[in-house]
Amino acid sequence: MMGAEFVALSLTPMLIGTMAAIACALPGNFLLLRRQALIGDAISHVVLPGIVVAFLLTGTVAALPMMLGAAGAALLCVGMIEAVRRMARIEAGAAMGVVFTTLFAAGVLLLEQSDTSGVHLDVEHALYGSLESLIWLDATGWSSLLDPVALAGVPPELPRMALALAVVTLVIGLAWRPLALSTFDEGYAATLGLPVRALGLGLVMLAALAAVAAFDAVGSIIVIAMFICPPAAARMMTDRLSRQVGWSVVFATLSAVVGYTLAGYGPLWLGYNNSVSAAGMIATVSGLILGVAMAAGPCRRRAGAASAV
Repeated sequence: MMGAEFVALSLTPMLIGTMAAIACALPGNFLLLRRQALIGDAISHVVLPGIVVAFLLTGTVAALPMMLGAAGAALLCVGMIEAVRRMARIEAGAAMGVVFTTLFAAGVLLLEQSDTSGVHLDVEHALYGSLESLIWLDATGWSSLLDPVALAGVPPELPRMALALAVVTLVIGLAWRPLALSTFDEGYAATLGLPVRALGLGLVMLAALAAVAAFDAVGSIIVIAMFICPPAAARMMTDRLSRQVGWSVVFATLSAVVGYTLAGYGPLWLGYNNSVSAAGMIATVSGLILGVAMAAGPCRRRAGAASAV
């Protein structure tokens, strides 16, 4: 697919998927090294009921209400975990498992019982996203990239995802050194006077920002692959943090581009008539890349710790 057809039907979904993958992979590197990689999974479960409640209250799926709803759900989650842990006298991991699954199920039930016919928000959309539908109908070819009238018709998910990626990149860039120090040696970072708790909370907030911004494109389940697979594959390639982040961006981009292409054309190449879920295929490609890195990556059998450089 080339020219006008590619620009109109594939360019914006591919860009949105790529930016979503990178936005999740960047904080995912630090979560992975902090042994908190499943926080991405937790976020994808927790934000769903918050987003649904925000929609029910406002009637829209705008970015600000979704972020506020996700933040409210996160606060509720923290309170529920502490309550379950104290009342049931179980360890924190078990309490988190109970609360995460409960909130996620509540979000699905709310979607099923709510009237979402006026917007593109339903259970399937919440779980798997709607990347294929984010096309640029006003585009007539590559010249549309310089046409203000055509650019006004770009899917709103594109600037939203671009803004989220810019914020994530800027914050990580500005906080690189203290974030790296607190990731590799929290005790030493604390002795230097660094706000290690605030840095940890900020990292989780960045992950939540990426997850909420990517909600329309990839849904609440597939986002977990983007948080874990590209950083984990990059971890197999190098012992240096800066290079790991670079590799994760490469793998995230590769997953999005190859995954979207295979979702649309793979079945046709095999003789089938229908395409498959783009978000699901992106996650699948991410997993395959991780598998290859685990089998052939130069650092798959590392003996020491990674470098913070």
